[in-house]
Amino acid sequence: MEVDNLKDIEEAILEHSSSLEDKAVRQLHQVVNKLPPYIGRLINEAFEHKRIPKEYLLTSILFAFSNTAGLAIRLDAMGYSNYGNIYATIIGSRGDVKSPAMDLATEPLKKYDDVEYQEFRERSLQQGPEEPKGRKQLFIQDATIEAAYFKHFHNPFSLGILMDELYHLIEKMGNPSSKDGPGWRTLLLQGNTNKFVDIVRKTTESFRLTRSYPVLMGSIQQEFIPKIFAGGNLESGLTDRLLFTPKLTHNLKLSSFPIGQDCLKRYSDNLLRMMEYRKSVEDSETKDPIVLTCTPEAESKLFEYTQSLIYLQEKSEEIEKGYLAKAQINIHKLLILTQLIKESATSEFNLKIGLETVEEAIMIMDFYFTNFQIIVGKLEGNLPDIDPNEVVKLGRRNNATQEQIAAVLGVNKSTVSRKIARMKI
Repeated sequence: MEVDNLKDIEEAILEHSSSLEDKAVRQLHQVVNKLPPYIGRLINEAFEHKRIPKEYLLTSILFAFSNTAGLAIRLDAMGYSNYGNIYATIIGSRGDVKSPAMDLATEPLKKYDDVEYQEFRERSLQQGPEEPKGRKQLFIQDATIEAAYFKHFHNPFSLGILMDELYHLIEKMGNPSSKDGPGWRTLLLQGNTNKFVDIVRKTTESFRLTRSYPVLMGSIQQEFIPKIFAGGNLESGLTDRLLFTPKLTHNLKLSSFPIGQDCLKRYSDNLLRMMEYRKSVEDSETKDPIVLTCTPEAESKLFEYTQSLIYLQEKSEEIEKGYLAKAQINIHKLLILTQLIKESATSEFNLKIGLETVEEAIMIMDFYFTNFQIIVGKLEGNLPDIDPNEVVKLGRRNNATQEQIAAVLGVNKSTVSRKIARMKI
């Protein structure tokens, strides 16, 4: 940090003298204050009247907007194209008001799903015993991996995976004996960068999606966190794709007042306004996405930040390297969501992202990296030792090249080649 004035000196002192939790709380308040007033008001009123931690609701709101974007909104920047799907988890103990945060943020979209379901039921009654397959649906909660693929096929713009308790899915993915686990992890790994999905079955319907868009959110109790870092989740890179949200803010004071109805309506109206943009793309003949681009100043700032992540990755602890690598993708996703949140409060959708929006997205990404550091610090030796042979086996099963496996392990290609020659895969 360059120290040019008293404010910089004060920030430098805080940076080196406070805990990671204190740093995260400062970052959280900076983010909330920078977001549109209707978002800040909702977060603050929910904290005051419903005792919902601010960080929980912020993450839940990002998840909600991630679902509205779908494959209908794309960002072209720095020579790459990215979409806004994120994976997030809320971490806490029993009674930490985790579920109310997710419920509050997604309520308008659940009502949207309710309308779609009612229309589906009416079509079913009209068509008789043969059930129509094209039910429009934003969220799934409890589904097999085959059912999830099926739902995504009939809802190609997004697959919202919203789970009150994420533990069971994490356990499946870490269990080599699980029938569904490997499939879920493959979907989430490929879907994070919106790769194609091609499912072929001998006895059931086969289908293909040229692009996928899974969005994941759920809560998990503190004691189950080591599971996220175990069973191949860390080695495969799934852990690095998660936006972790530990509990940071606390309100012990009850309130007899509700969140203002005008506040809730404003949030609902703005969120559903983004759904209308998405629906216009879904209903179009070409299905071509709405494309966001950056101003030259914004693109320059995004480039500088990405370069700083690469430099930081080089000198960071091994456990942080993978997370920082995925942050170079997540910053694009968060930039899309930041733009959507800001534009949702306006009557016209500005497709050009400015410098201020990039700076706000960077603040959000830095907040989640601090959260990741908090989680790693709390594990205190509970992180699994990474067996290089297991990494090689996992890479080969997922068709990774020797160069890619070598990059994960931090060794040269010849070392990987020798390991492959000595093992049966």
